[in-house]
Amino acid sequence: MAGGRFGLAQVLAAAEDAAPVAFLDVVARHLRERFGARSMSFLFVDVVGRTLVRVTEEVAVQQARRADQIPLAGSIYDQVLRTQQVTEAKNGGHGQRVLAPVTHRGDTIGVLELFLPHTDEQALALVEEAAHALAYIVVTDRRFTGLCQWGQPTTPVSLAAEIQRQLLPTAPACEAAEFTLACALVPADSIAGDTYDYSLDYDTLHLSVTDAMGHDVDAALMATLLSNASRRGRRAQAGLAEQAAQTHQALLDHGRGTFATGLLLRIALDGSGARLVNAGPPGPCACATANEQIHNSGARRVVRLTA
Repeated sequence: MAGGRFGLAQVLAAAEDAAPVAFLDVVARHLRERFGARSMSFLFVDVVGRTLVRVTEEVAVQQARRADQIPLAGSIYDQVLRTQQVTEAKNGGHGQRVLAPVTHRGDTIGVLELFLPHTDEQALALVEEAAHALAYIVVTDRRFTGLCQWGQPTTPVSLAAEIQRQLLPTAPACEAAEFTLACALVPADSIAGDTYDYSLDYDTLHLSVTDAMGHDVDAALMATLLSNASRRGRRAQAGLAEQAAQTHQALLDHGRGTFATGLLLRIALDGSGARLVNAGPPGPCACATANEQIHNSGARRVVRLTA
């Protein structure tokens, strides 16, 4: 095995030159050249968060059959994702099975799995770097291909839930020096009117949780109206109260007699304070459908959103 680092810049450049669907091929080729890696696959976490969906290098073969689905709970993959550590497992005397978390700024994307003829500390470090490179590549290339979502809905997803899912930020989690943010929709396969949103400025973390009345396509369409009206106000640098007022006016103008509740929140990243607009639901720590829990952990704010 050649020495040195994995070569993140070279892999990212190769991924840019390749087709978006070839992201795994690029990483696999680099790992094979470096130390003879073989039988490589990438396992996505499904939309519900209970199952992994395997994608291998043989994309054409994969698309001709149903993807392998592996229950996440209690598996070695669950251990890898929870610990965020590269993990080794014996492979019946035929080399080493190595698994690495594929995570980008706290967004758990999946697991890279490969088999090596032998391992040492340097090899494991290079696999960790490969998984890091793969995370960057997936985040970039999933804008251009459905392969990153192919097979992900391992349970039926309603039309309303599919509309609602497209409203959400690309990543349900974000880590920065000042805060850790984690968001979730439960259940993820049938929810319709509930949404969350977040955005980061130089000095402020913007958050929102909204709930349009109903659990059907009409509710999902109202959620679309709410999300985009709120984002328009935020991007126009409106104050928090004005952002809420603009969203309210959009609902009055186009809401067809329905109603919605929501919470808008802005947190100063220097820890000096936060501002909250409560548009209907109970207090932010007591609401059953939209729940924000915020506490300080040293210099870091930890924010959990559950809709």
